[in-house]
Amino acid sequence: MHVTDERVVRAPLRTMFALACEVDRWPERLAHYRWVRFEARDAAGGGLVAMSASRPFGRMAWPTWWTSEMAVDDARPAIRYRHVRGVTRGMEVEWTFAEQAGGVQVRIVHAWNGPPWPVIGLTAARRVIGPVFIHGIASRTLAGLAAVAERW
Repeated sequence: MHVTDERVVRAPLRTMFALACEVDRWPERLAHYRWVRFEARDAAGGGLVAMSASRPFGRMAWPTWWTSEMAVDDARPAIRYRHVRGVTRGMEVEWTFAEQAGGVQVRIVHAWNGPPWPVIGLTAARRVIGPVFIHGIASRTLAGLAAVAERW
């Protein structure tokens, strides 16, 4: 299963990259994030990070949580996550940033073989978890951070 969310953000690349790296500040910037906690942090700004976000369904919101190993590559620039706890354990996520006229192209790619559920794991990932939950949260995250970056 692959889920891609992308958009052009009308802001400098370094501004958008910094906002994406500051995951511990996402709950104050993004209404759908419940909390973010670093369990361990490295010198580059990554580390082991636990996150929780809600996926809205009309008036209802479904809480989700996961823990990832986060790696920040300032030279590329890119941010990579490997989910190590939660339903999405084993998922690989990469945020990439590319300058272009008028701003920065930001792309988030989620790749995963689905949960280890016999018979239905990959189907659940492709039909529900990916398009409903992952895309639902990632698209809001990208739009929210873009709005913050474009205001600066």
